[in-house]
Amino acid sequence: MPADIAWDRAACRQLMRGGSKSFFAASLLLPPRVRAPATAIYAFCRRADDLIDLGGNPAAAMASLRQRLDGIYAGTPQDIDCDLALAAIVQSHRIPRVLLDALLEGFLWDTDGRQYDTLAELEAYAARVAGTVGAMMALVMHTTHPQAVARACELGVAMQLTNIARDVGEDARNGRLYLPRQWLHEVGIQPQAWLQAPVFDARLAQVIERLLAAADALYLRAEHGIAALPRDCRPAIRAARLVYAEIGQQLRRSGHDAIGQRTVVPTRRKLALMARASAAALHTPGDAQQQFVPLPAIQFLVHATGRPATLADAVAHNPDGRVGWVLELFERQAAARLQR
Repeated sequence: MPADIAWDRAACRQLMRGGSKSFFAASLLLPPRVRAPATAIYAFCRRADDLIDLGGNPAAAMASLRQRLDGIYAGTPQDIDCDLALAAIVQSHRIPRVLLDALLEGFLWDTDGRQYDTLAELEAYAARVAGTVGAMMALVMHTTHPQAVARACELGVAMQLTNIARDVGEDARNGRLYLPRQWLHEVGIQPQAWLQAPVFDARLAQVIERLLAAADALYLRAEHGIAALPRDCRPAIRAARLVYAEIGQQLRRSGHDAIGQRTVVPTRRKLALMARASAAALHTPGDAQQQFVPLPAIQFLVHATGRPATLADAVAHNPDGRVGWVLELFERQAAARLQR
């Protein structure tokens, strides 16, 4: 491995260590052949999110990131550590650009005051910011079966729903609300008024539990996808699944209060779950071929990993009607095909 690429990956790994502690801990269980690309993907995602969310000019950040992706996919990445590392991964693992474009769009949604009225709309957001990562992880593990990729995307969605449930208070203090607004109206909470003075009560607890239940259903489905992964990859992905699901359990133990304090999984409990995940890999996997209808929100991601998605597919799964993004996406895909 060239020294400069080795340094790039080391820098990316350091970024992960300082970011998601749960993701970093689970990544230690990945085989080296997967850990390096997973770290590169995480580093780019983290840097892109920070640039869009914290840079002060989301539109300019988005334009810059799209230019950087142009270079990455042309084989001429900018001299930025995470770009250099990602360019190598994109080429070696054939990561479709549609996944990264969708990821960036999800980050942009965080800055434009978007509201989510239904669970389906929230899943569309989670598919972009987390389901895309699941799809990319499946590809770096050389897993391309549509059912397995769908479970990977849904696991990402489940993790994001858990994050949203845990971070209700922190998000509200930043003027953001991701809980489905229809659910809030159903329990008598007026979203805009609540955002002005976020408080925890039994009504909010009902909504948080409903979101945790939706995540739990996806965690159960994810087990079938984990069973389809290479044996040496199962411990890490199962550990991530168990640790994130445990965040939900911890939140339940605290009475669903996501306002007064941030829910964390104690280190000792994380280690126990990681040990359990490692032991589970030694057993015969369950039914890895069980069929589920994928969440509508992630179907375009599954299609993108297995075959070129069609315009109709993307429009059908772009529920907010932002056809302009879809058209631009497919124009770029068509141009790339003509250049081959």
